[in-house]
Amino acid sequence: MKRALTWLLTALTAIVLAVVLLVTHTSHFKPLRLDWFYTRVFATFAMDSPEMLSSFGVLPRWLDFFSSRLDDASPAHARKVMAEMKDNLAVLESYDREDLDRDGKLSYDTLQYFISMQVEGEPYLSHVFPVNQLDGVQATLPDFMVQVHRIGSVGDAENYIARLRRFPAKFGQVLERMKLSESKGIVPPRFTVEKVLRQMQAFVATPPPQHRLYLDMRDKLAALPAGTLDEATRARLLADTEAALQGQVYPAYRGLIAYFEALRGTALTNDGAWSLPHGDDYYAWAVRMHTTTDFTPQQVHSLGLAEVARVGAEMDAILKQQGLAGGSLGERMMRLSAQPEQKYPDTEAGRAAMLAQYRAIIGEASKGLGTAFSMKPRLALRVEPVPAALQATAPGAYYQPGAFDGSRPSVFFVNMRTVSETPKFAMRTLAHHEGLPGHHLQIAVAMELEDVPFFRKVIPFSAYQEGWALYAERLASELGWEKTQLDKLGRLRDDMMRATRLVVDTGIHYKRWTREQAIAYMLENTGMPEDDVTAEVERYFVSPGQALAYKVGMLTMLSLREHAQQELGDKFDLKAFHDQVLTHGALPLKVLEHVVSDWVAMRKRS
Repeated sequence: MKRALTWLLTALTAIVLAVVLLVTHTSHFKPLRLDWFYTRVFATFAMDSPEMLSSFGVLPRWLDFFSSRLDDASPAHARKVMAEMKDNLAVLESYDREDLDRDGKLSYDTLQYFISMQVEGEPYLSHVFPVNQLDGVQATLPDFMVQVHRIGSVGDAENYIARLRRFPAKFGQVLERMKLSESKGIVPPRFTVEKVLRQMQAFVATPPPQHRLYLDMRDKLAALPAGTLDEATRARLLADTEAALQGQVYPAYRGLIAYFEALRGTALTNDGAWSLPHGDDYYAWAVRMHTTTDFTPQQVHSLGLAEVARVGAEMDAILKQQGLAGGSLGERMMRLSAQPEQKYPDTEAGRAAMLAQYRAIIGEASKGLGTAFSMKPRLALRVEPVPAALQATAPGAYYQPGAFDGSRPSVFFVNMRTVSETPKFAMRTLAHHEGLPGHHLQIAVAMELEDVPFFRKVIPFSAYQEGWALYAERLASELGWEKTQLDKLGRLRDDMMRATRLVVDTGIHYKRWTREQAIAYMLENTGMPEDDVTAEVERYFVSPGQALAYKVGMLTMLSLREHAQQELGDKFDLKAFHDQVLTHGALPLKVLEHVVSDWVAMRKRS
């Protein structure tokens, strides 16, 4: 008996030692299996991002070691991440791709492309503007606290307060990053400096008990189940929230305000990427990175001009049918948008009616998915108004994915600050883009993929994701989901806006257009209000190349579908085509082209 026990203990020790050695080897050296490497890459990246872990909701609550922390935004951390990227690329490329099956090669190619593009962008780490009027940390961090940080217990509330207390450290890291960029001659445009100053000054002008972060804590505590906390604990948590706002959050903002006030004397122009050090090379990389193609800025510009002409001709025909024949496209669209029958009343009843219509459109689309798709996401989609505290700076509508664990649903948010901003004829295409068959279908299907590395469920490629949402608008029209010619015009108006982006983004950063030239071009062609056009153009200045992703992605998908139809003839099946596009997760367009080509070849042989 004693000998048997000795053998058992020896065997167990050997097993434990083997596991320890395997884990150590996998953690520090080339993993024995490629899928273990994928797990290591994603786990390392995710564990280094507390905010990402909160957003994903993939870990059980008992493993919550991150909800009191914020991401590191320092230049040193950016350099560390880049070094890890390079190491990961070297390890990935040490595996033999030819030993992999079709799906294995797809994972390999996707991750290789993603990391390669990041590494290629290393010379431009200082070219970004982490504080800007569009998605700067001064706006996104409070939004993260309100929309993502869950409070289901007293511990969650204490973690919320701990995160508020970390604002000074995070903003200090951002400030260090901006000073490094400034030392290299990289400063934001003048309008960015002025607008973020106004944003931040308004942020700290609100007394803490009236601030949306305080009100968010109050409301989340009020939503806890009865008996979760007593009144004394509630009062303590609210007092600690107020103290964190007063003692840490507001001073963090005042530090950034002081820097931007000093920056006013340096940021004297509104110029594109061409004006930055190595600006032409930077923009050429940004075009490739955001479109996941080898397009040059000139090719994109020419493509945009052709698309503006094509879409404009379709819009012109419908406008003339509506009795609107005189003036530019933009002027006629503005007259149509101003017609009283195109607006809901700016009242509570009008807002309720608009929200009900959006929900009805999503309901119709959900019922009709079976005509073009063999899959339907399990994750439900809700249609909700943007919270009142966020309406002033939020876009007209946006999609927020749900959490993997189901603790937070997917939501199509509609901004109700002024219902007249969205004419009735524009509502269908907006719902199809953000909801079904657009972002929700694509993102939820990706989240629910099985038997793929986790990174394939979440990796971001804007050209694919935004390209799909635009493709979905077009598909909804082809499926007959537009009820009137004006619904079609609404889709074409948005399509025109994406087409002008190709012209304007490249115009600003490659052809050296002024801010005023870009605004005038969009006003003439889109029919968008001047304030919206101005916000769009200023968005392109602070995020070079990102706006190109939408139209390039859509046109690529349409081209792939047309190619498949021509090659397969009677063998072409729309549902099967959509399966190939959607059931692999987001992909670089280059990789998607190979996926569709392989599928076409297999269908031809069958």
